[in-house]
Amino acid sequence: MRIIETKTYEDMSKQAANIIASVVTLKPDCMLGLATGSSPIGTYEELVKKYEAGELDFSEVTTVNLDEYKGLPKENEQSYYYFMHDNLFDKVNIKPENTHLPDGTNLDSEEEAARYEALVQSLGTVDLQLLGLGRNGHIGFNEPGDSFVEPTHCVDLKESTIEANKRFFESADDVPKQAYSMGIGTIMRAKKILVVVSGEDKAQALKDTICAPISPKVPGTILRLHPDVTIVADEAAMSLMK
Repeated sequence: MRIIETKTYEDMSKQAANIIASVVTLKPDCMLGLATGSSPIGTYEELVKKYEAGELDFSEVTTVNLDEYKGLPKENEQSYYYFMHDNLFDKVNIKPENTHLPDGTNLDSEEEAARYEALVQSLGTVDLQLLGLGRNGHIGFNEPGDSFVEPTHCVDLKESTIEANKRFFESADDVPKQAYSMGIGTIMRAKKILVVVSGEDKAQALKDTICAPISPKVPGTILRLHPDVTIVADEAAMSLMK
């Protein structure tokens, strides 16, 4: 596990974008695993800048997203489909048919989880998986629990996650209570994993991910078993590691 500390969120975003850009440059038809939430927004902004400067070409890139809220239509501004198009897909030359997310409108949990898992596996191996880190240590929507769930599955979101995400909705009552998420096994199959972490509110989760015993109670700890993980964290997120 490699840890890169940056001064600010902006520096973190630039570092992460540089790592992703190097993968795309070296392998133009790479497969990227992508994340949503506030942490990677700056990274996507930097990738768009590189594309606009003529430094990056996404025309052969394939993407698979970690997760999607169950029950939200694509046009809902809080859906991750909307997020990805708003922050990246509509701003670069990626082909729509090469972008993949779980279908939040499919309310048959078993069917959709099986469909998305089969799709991801059929596309090959993810070259680089981008992750954020939840305040409770979750990766994707793999919440703290009694065991690691291997494949894509439907998750009952923890109250702490609903509370953390309510800022994106009118109230906590509007936050979906379930989501589809790649499982730990799906995530860990990626060749490289890149984790972006920002802010003091993530400091404990980051410290636990790096230092706590490997346990599903802190899902991020499993990343220590992967052979190629890079964490890029700003000073605030690293504040408990001094």
